[in-house]
Amino acid sequence: MLSLKPEKSSSRPPAVAGLFYPGDAAGLRRAVSAYVAAGRLPDGTLRRPKALIVPHAGYVYSGPVAGSAYRLLRDAAADIRHVVLLGPSHRVALTGLAVPAVNAFTTPLGEVAIDRQGRERLVGLGLVTVADAPHELEHSLEVQLPFLQVVLGEFELLPIAVGEATSADVARVIEAVWNGPETLLLVSSDLSHYHDAVLARRLDAATAAAIVEQRRELDGEQACGATGINGLLLAARRRGLVVEQLDLRNSGDTAGDASRVVGYGSFAVYQA
Repeated sequence: MLSLKPEKSSSRPPAVAGLFYPGDAAGLRRAVSAYVAAGRLPDGTLRRPKALIVPHAGYVYSGPVAGSAYRLLRDAAADIRHVVLLGPSHRVALTGLAVPAVNAFTTPLGEVAIDRQGRERLVGLGLVTVADAPHELEHSLEVQLPFLQVVLGEFELLPIAVGEATSADVARVIEAVWNGPETLLLVSSDLSHYHDAVLARRLDAATAAAIVEQRRELDGEQACGATGINGLLLAARRRGLVVEQLDLRNSGDTAGDASRVVGYGSFAVYQA
């Protein structure tokens, strides 16, 4: 078993502040608040989610779609004290899943404490390894933090980088830290990459239907966080949970070139 002693520092500094999102605290808080306030929700969506699937690109591109998911948390914010956050490891080759050894993640809005109890549970069960390297430059996890800080205020974070793993591997991790209503599960993923907007809308609509219907596993062409999504949906099916699509757009709809877009979707998972 690997040591939980931090490899370098007790806190992971932001890696993409000023690149994926505003680097100053005031500007960042304004931007996040605006995205959440403008978030789209289907009519009648008032339920409290157990889990969310949220995109992770630069805010100018995916911020509006992420805002739709985080808007759903506003009424539940006071009860959520722990967030389990899973995102794909884009920069570091990783077998299995990894939690960081550091004890906090930092953004321009301040520090977020790591859920040490949750981390120790996963390590003790042999479900994850401990490594800071997959987390150091990973944006899929970091870009969610300012949204969580603005909407939830103070909470503990259990960040998990997902590498080469099966949906069953991920589901076991999720089940081990499922806990009660004080714990929110969050999977970070974009959808299709670099198609024209017309094709992307068709592909992403099919992917969104597969997520909502929980009828088959996704692959990496459909979603870069497919492994995390598949694991969450497996755990959700076992518990009889339902999935709702909140928002579905692409970078051509928000701020990008329509000839080469990235797809974004936000989804909520509820008790039936």
